[in-house]
Amino acid sequence: MTLALAFEALGSGPPVVILHGLFGAGRNWTQVAQVLAADHRVYLPDARNHGASPWAESMSYAEMAGDVLALIEREQLQRPFVIGHSMGGKTAMALALSHPQAIAGIAVIDIAPESYTDQFSSYVSAMRSLDVAGAASRREIRQALADSLSAEAPVDFLMQNLRRQNDRFDWRLNLLATGLCMRELCSFPDALREARYDGPALFLHGAESDYVRPTSLAGIRAMFRHAEVERIADAGHWVHADQPAALLCGLRDWLTDANAAATAPL
Repeated sequence: MTLALAFEALGSGPPVVILHGLFGAGRNWTQVAQVLAADHRVYLPDARNHGASPWAESMSYAEMAGDVLALIEREQLQRPFVIGHSMGGKTAMALALSHPQAIAGIAVIDIAPESYTDQFSSYVSAMRSLDVAGAASRREIRQALADSLSAEAPVDFLMQNLRRQNDRFDWRLNLLATGLCMRELCSFPDALREARYDGPALFLHGAESDYVRPTSLAGIRAMFRHAEVERIADAGHWVHADQPAALLCGLRDWLTDANAAATAPL
């Protein structure tokens, strides 16, 4: 069953939908959206079990792609461009491969259509282990989370999921469902591996990230026949935080060209 995703929208022009990654929310992409909103109507949905969107027991890529398709239909968007980072990038790929007629193109940021080692279950376990309801302050929770994770863990990013309601803290992320679905989230649907998408597709990845490797390129180009692959220097997995200007330059150039191609006379 599809869910009605919570979202924010800004700007006017051809529609663009930006899909965030695991443990994130649409608001993580506000700065990018504000720039793109000069020429586009930009939608920032929260994925199921994230942000302000409804919770569900399952979160397969087919289901998350269905949620985005339902948003497109509900808002009557005319073939939007879909941009996705990490988990959102896999969702964008699943949408393109299963419903190519619904979108004008995809831009995928630092992820490939393949399986990855689970690096995130430890984050879920650490977050679930904390008595956040009984904590006195965000600082106390942050310190406890940092103490239970490795020094490399993105503690401040995870802390963005903490909210305070009625003088008590809780997580706005559905940690139970996320943990139970982690194996699926780290993989890519087998049912889509033989599918092909012939529309515009941009794959941007950080030069310092290992999510898109040289061995990933064959799989990308097999599924996305018109894929453009670009590497962003001095950027890791969180490309939008490490090199926002370079990311925006790549996205704006691609959107300009893709929009021009879509409106060109036959």
